Amino acid sequence: MTKPDTKPFNENLVKTIKLSQEMLALADEGDRDRDDDSCGVIYSVLRDTAYRLLKLTEKECEKHKIAGKWHT
Repeated sequence: MTKPDTKPFNENLVKTIKLSQEMLALADEGDRDRDDDSCGVIYSVLRDTAYRLLKLTEKECEKHKIAGKWHT
């Protein structure tokens, strides 16, 4: 649960981090269970996108912390 002073923009960043982590887990699961190489391409793209999104979101969180806007 978030604190009462948590800003929606910070909550959304936290949700984005969690979503990225779920995407990474799904990519691992999909790779493990896939039936052919073309499915592997899908999970590779999903993994790559998740890492990019996670990196961007973590940078944004740092910017919020530096600016004193991070209250989660």
